[in-house]
Amino acid sequence: MTRGTGESFQALIVTADPTCYSQAVGHQEWRDAMDQEFNALLHNNTWTLVAPKPDMNIIGCKWVFRTKRTADGSVERYKARLVVKGFNQAAGEDFFDTVSPVVKPTTVRMLFSLAVSHNWTLRQLDVHNAFLNGHLAETVYMKQPPGYEDPTHPDHVCHLQRSLYGLKQAPRAWFKRLHDYLLTTGVLASKTDVSLFHYSTGDSRVYLLVYVDDIIMMGNDLTLITSLLQRLSTTFKIRDLGSPSFFLGIETIRTADGIMLSQRRYMNDLLTRAGMLDCKPLDTPASVTQPMSSAAVPHDNPTQYRRVVGALQYLTITRPDLSYSVNRLCQFMHTPTTDHWGLVKRVLRYIKGTLDYGLRITVSHSAAIHAYSDSYWAGCPLDRKSTGGYAVFLGKNLISWLSRKQRTVARSSTEAEYKALANVAA
Repeated sequence: MTRGTGESFQALIVTADPTCYSQAVGHQEWRDAMDQEFNALLHNNTWTLVAPKPDMNIIGCKWVFRTKRTADGSVERYKARLVVKGFNQAAGEDFFDTVSPVVKPTTVRMLFSLAVSHNWTLRQLDVHNAFLNGHLAETVYMKQPPGYEDPTHPDHVCHLQRSLYGLKQAPRAWFKRLHDYLLTTGVLASKTDVSLFHYSTGDSRVYLLVYVDDIIMMGNDLTLITSLLQRLSTTFKIRDLGSPSFFLGIETIRTADGIMLSQRRYMNDLLTRAGMLDCKPLDTPASVTQPMSSAAVPHDNPTQYRRVVGALQYLTITRPDLSYSVNRLCQFMHTPTTDHWGLVKRVLRYIKGTLDYGLRITVSHSAAIHAYSDSYWAGCPLDRKSTGGYAVFLGKNLISWLSRKQRTVARSSTEAEYKALANVAA
């Protein structure tokens, strides 16, 4: 298979997102990235070409471009990815199960706390073209990649042998492949978080946190970590990125007594998308005297409200001070009003003044678990349900927190406190 002609490349430019392809035209970096991606697909035997038949459900594909940047915003590399148009897949024919687990934020914070406290070795790994490693159990047919059609069989279609980005079952297929391989090497999966894997031999321990194709490996034995990494590299194309610096949009900043998890870049991007990068900062994220109500003028752009509030939810991974305010805003996703949008802008103005805030993890010589809970009795004026919250510490480090409306109506403040206590105990 050879690369298509210049005319094929121009056809590619027209058939997908014009913004991405306008960047690709005239830039050798993007073309090199496409060649690299296509060669990787061929190397992995991702498909076999077959003649099309009338009863085939043939789905399309397109090229997607992305500029990967480091924590400081500088360009790390240009990335082109062939993505299947999975929205054309037929349920029960082209795919069945699609759910794939990812590591829980609480697990990440707990393992980072243990690593800092015990001075463990940390390694950040990246799996190159991770989804291409997943094996497909279903029969899926795809059109040939635009610009890379086989000149001898231009009308043939690709019978997929491996998963591709965009397939609905691709994340599940990749995780199953990685899960099964790790189990064959003696690594065990956690029973409470299936994306956490651990390996022990004597006093040596190694943990793996898996979030799709990003992996954090940590442990108290450097030799064992190196051995496991070499075994992984024999099956998957692994990049060792060294000590974690930028993981899942979270920057890991080394401090004198530990690390700080910061989402400063994410906060700046959020303010930019909301058009409030130059807003005036505030000292608090919400007013304690202004009740939330739905009796107001409906917001003229509910999609904008949902998009911003959804982005704020991800920010609470390192910002427990936003949990209560963001949870209140999430209760009005279906029918946001202008008053609710005003409260969103207040949270954004608070973020503007607290860009340097993050979650600090320090050395803790204690492994004791301390939990605190509280409740706000009948705080919602609409249904009179109470809001409960808790915070859990592992030694000195905060690893888990929650602020959420309780499921049932409490008939006394004592009952609301007991419900919050039961939640944190569970």
